[in-house]
Amino acid sequence: MIQRSFLAAIVLLAACHRDPGSFTIGAAGPWKESYGVMTRRGIDLAVEEINHTGGIRGVPLRIIAKDDEADANRATAIAQEFVRDNHVLAVVGHVTSGAMLAAAKVYDGELTAVATSASSPDLTGVSPWIFRVISSDSLNGVGLGRFASQIGGTDPLMKHAAVLYENDAYGRGLADAFRRNFRGTIVSFDPIDDGLTNAEPLVSFFQQTRPGIVFVASRDQAALAILREAKRQKLDALFLGGDGWQSIVTDTAASEGAYVGTSFNSEDSSPRVQRFVRAFEKRYDMPPDAFAALDRATGATFPFTTDRILAAHAQWTADWLTLANRTVACVTDVSVICWKVSSV
Repeated sequence: MIQRSFLAAIVLLAACHRDPGSFTIGAAGPWKESYGVMTRRGIDLAVEEINHTGGIRGVPLRIIAKDDEADANRATAIAQEFVRDNHVLAVVGHVTSGAMLAAAKVYDGELTAVATSASSPDLTGVSPWIFRVISSDSLNGVGLGRFASQIGGTDPLMKHAAVLYENDAYGRGLADAFRRNFRGTIVSFDPIDDGLTNAEPLVSFFQQTRPGIVFVASRDQAALAILREAKRQKLDALFLGGDGWQSIVTDTAASEGAYVGTSFNSEDSSPRVQRFVRAFEKRYDMPPDAFAALDRATGATFPFTTDRILAAHAQWTADWLTLANRTVACVTDVSVICWKVSSV
């Protein structure tokens, strides 16, 4: 897991420009969504761990959390509130790509923001003040496309894939990257609603077209609707999703046999992973998913308690992150946050 001390570096740097008497960071995400709940738990756990070990130079770290409802307009308004609040030193979030893209325009030149699971390729280079702890969909789609190209071996049926995608920045970016990297035939490429509940027409269509692989660039609600209907209709196809599918394991019957491209695996034997898993299970009585891991990592990105890092302007915060990581695509410890495709 990213060292908790890394987070204080950003807080200390920004504090030199804003309010040096307190350490407050903003957090924004869709807290009512299932992935938002896990996101918030990861942030809260990071803050608890930081404060349990003495905070930052003896001062507790405080979070101001606001629900952006995964809405671009709401995210913009929240970003404006954070920028106007002189106590807010940096921002954890936003969680979704559309919200982060909208908020980035407000943070540019004002506040450093570290997005969590916002993976749209459009975020790359959008501002030197914007970072993220997950790889871009342009990279994730490469891995998923190549995995789908190989899993079927020489079976001709597995060289035909149908693609469904939520019609937003996340869904379009991931689906397009998959399409460009799948070494076979894309038999259909269709948008779906992010609140999809009735997947009967979609699965009935696949019964007729018979794709060997169905790739769905969606979040868990649409994913589970499709997987449940596929089980009901006994559709013989391999289902594959991106990081938005990481919560589908809540329905073990529907998700059985599906493949998920994930940035975190709680069964990883790495000591650092297992320390985080134990801490999360002790606090919440359940295992963490990637959303919790990414946000615990982001929350731990800000405290770097070292007297060697001093600054006189908030711009230096963004500059320091850029120099430390050399990329906006990934600000992580790859021993914990990595990209892999796993069977559910």
